Amino acid sequence: MKTLYLVRHAKSSWEDLTIEDYERPLISKGIQRAKKVAEHLRGKGVKPDLIISSHAVRAYETARIFAGKLGFPEKEILIDEDLYFSGAEAMENIMYGLDDKLKSVILVGHNPDMTRFANIFLREGEKIDYLPTSGVVSVLFHTKEWQKIMLAKREIPFIIIPKTL
Repeated sequence: MKTLYLVRHAKSSWEDLTIEDYERPLISKGIQRAKKVAEHLRGKGVKPDLIISSHAVRAYETARIFAGKLGFPEKEILIDEDLYFSGAEAMENIMYGLDDKLKSVILVGHNPDMTRFANIFLREGEKIDYLPTSGVVSVLFHTKEWQKIMLAKREIPFIIIPKTL
């Protein structure tokens, strides 16, 4: 079994329009919501073997919050620039490159890619219009190999919409 957690970065600042998009930091509301979601995941027993984040400041800050709450070493967070608006296919390729020893992986990235990638795994009637900031989609794959996730039987243990916590 393999478990993938798709996490959209926490709410970020639009205050300084002179900085590049990838440099936008989290706002306090985003930090608090990310902490609440990560604590909720901890309560569900989530223990990632790996966290992979976009290089954007808001995504990496979110990944750090999740790592801290879930007991994952911050220095082991992997940065992958393909999580920054490279499309759902790029996310699929990241999955194919994972070591099969890993059972549980968190990806931290951006919309619309996170929503599009999540919807690949959701059945009709489950699909989401957008994954909100700090939202999480959990996908459980019935396979031992990451390269087979697209063909594997899957379940959606939960979708976290932060406002509902």
